[in-house]
Amino acid sequence: MDVVIGVDQKKTADSERQLRSLYEWLLADAACRRHARPTLGSGAAAVPGAQGGVIDVLSLVLGTGFNAASLAVAVAAWRRSRPGTPTLVVERPDGTRIVLTGATDEEAGRLLAELEQERA
Repeated sequence: MDVVIGVDQKKTADSERQLRSLYEWLLADAACRRHARPTLGSGAAAVPGAQGGVIDVLSLVLGTGFNAASLAVAVAAWRRSRPGTPTLVVERPDGTRIVLTGATDEEAGRLLAELEQERA
């Protein structure tokens, strides 16, 4: 399953820096680096002749090597390490958006439940 993660730009002025931090956090996880292959990019359509867009999304593929549970644990740990706990928006392929505002174990459990709901 492809997952796209963004930072709520209305609540966080430095969303690109936050996404880069999460990206580096995920790359530090060997299973994520090997199986999910996170990438940074822009959610906006490319404009011909324009320079690259602002980095506003982190994309990764969940599977057996790095699954929804692994992502939920990694995101919760990253969020606990961040001052101010940025609001994250996780989007599933079907367009479902999961907004995470806290860094609690309950938020991680809610993310896991929402991500796994697609498979049911």
